[in-house]
Amino acid sequence: MKKLLFFIPLTLWSVFLFHSAVAGGIAPGATRVIYYEEDKQASLSVTNTDSHERYLIQAWVEDTSGQRVRDFIVTPPLFTASPKSENSLRIMYTGKPLPKDRETVFWMNVKAIPAINKEAIKDKNTLQLAVLSRIKLFMRPEGLNMGEVESYKKLRFHNDGKQLTVFNPTPYYQSMVNITVGGNKLKNSMVPPLGKLDIPLPAGTSGEIRFQSVNDYGAVTPQQKGVFK
Repeated sequence: MKKLLFFIPLTLWSVFLFHSAVAGGIAPGATRVIYYEEDKQASLSVTNTDSHERYLIQAWVEDTSGQRVRDFIVTPPLFTASPKSENSLRIMYTGKPLPKDRETVFWMNVKAIPAINKEAIKDKNTLQLAVLSRIKLFMRPEGLNMGEVESYKKLRFHNDGKQLTVFNPTPYYQSMVNITVGGNKLKNSMVPPLGKLDIPLPAGTSGEIRFQSVNDYGAVTPQQKGVFK
């Protein structure tokens, strides 16, 4: 999406579009945030690559049900991103202690609203589009009993003909992509730490399981052959 401001014969509306990465010229500096609890804070860069447009940026954290979490302080919560600029958000957790044996996931939200040239829209009705980027924020406690790098290899599977059950014995969320069973592609899924997830299967699906996962840097790991439990 190259332009976020359109002129149409309508009353003024504010429309929110949901994206995972880029909003016009605005882009978060990562596809996920890893918050190491021992560091007491995490950061996320926000870049405006547009040469002309300014954006008003608002940032906050939500839980997995989409409710805003008051236990996070994001600074600055509201600022203007000038053309060709980079800003840094600081994220601090101030809530009650989280589980120490596994990660906890939240959603980091960055909303970008383009500036309006009042002279250009004088006596005209406009539609203003604000784009919201949402990326996962993983709270990672210290002292976990295994490293993250190859933890995806610990996943185990069970196929009962109706659903594929994925067992995750690791303390990390496992974001699985490019999942196939017998060559049939399944939807991307995230398996909770020390838990399991059921993925519906097309009738009669069986055969070899193949998958990849997304690591801390947003990169996709090498393809892995699934091991049955």
